[in-house]
Parts: sequence; C-alpha cells; structure tokens
Amino acid sequence: MKPFISKTFYGFLNYALAALLIASPWLFGFSHATIAAAVLMPLLIGWLQLIMAIFSDNPLGLAGIRVFPVQMQNCVDVLMGSFLLALPWTYAFSGQVFWPHFLLGLALLIKGIFASESPFLTRPHRSLPEAGITSIDASEGRLNH
Repeated sequence: MKPFISKTFYGFLNYALAALLIASPWLFGFSHATIAAAVLMPLLIGWLQLIMAIFSDNPLGLAGIRVFPVQMQNCVDVLMGSFLLALPWTYAFSGQVFWPHFLLGLALLIKGIFASESPFLTRPHRSLPEAGITSIDASEGRLNH
C-alpha cells in the first residue's frame, strides 16, 4: 500500500491531534474518570505530540529547530497510538470510557503508518551492497574473527 498523507498534511495533523489529545478529557467528558490513567495518558501523549510537532523536520515544524526526523516521529506515532488503543483495557477503565482513547489511538496509528516517508511503507535505500562492510575492514582481517 502506498502512503497517502503528505508531509504538509502530516504536519497539520501533528498539531491538530496534539490539541485534541490535550483537550480530550474535558472535550469528551471523561475528566471525572476514577482511573488516573484515563485522564493523564491522553494529556501526556498530547504534550509529547506537540513537542515533536514543534521540533519536527516537516514543513510546519519551526524553521530553526528541526531536530526530529519524520521517520522517527512515525515510529513514535505508531507506538503511542498502539498504547492509546489498548489503554482502556490495560488499565481496566473500558467500562467508564474507551471511545476517545480508541479513536485517537487509531488516528495516531494511521498517521504514523500512512505518512509519506514512513519507514513502515517505504523501503530503505542500501548504499553499499556489502551492507556496510568496506574493503578496509576485509583487508585488516576483521571478517575472519
């Protein structure tokens, strides 16, 4: 399958999902949940998304501080999305609320997998057919040990 989320739209989704995650306990009405993880984990993941969006190497990241490569952010999106998807059942609060966590986790997962330059859908380019072994390594006998 081909990636269908462009880098610019990916940058917009970073900020939109971060704001939605941070506001989700009050927006979706689960700020009163008795399990602290139900409220705190979307906040934590939302702030991490916002920090990564600001420092991301995409067109909507800050111009002078592009530290995080998009491929790394895709991997973090998939990890955080998977965690958020499973959170209601892991911490046993699915009886109280689970749709916001499930849908926001699914959005993070889809954003991480289907973005352009995602390591999940694009193949890495091999620069050396020897997989990084140079002739200097072979001549010094490093391969024989």
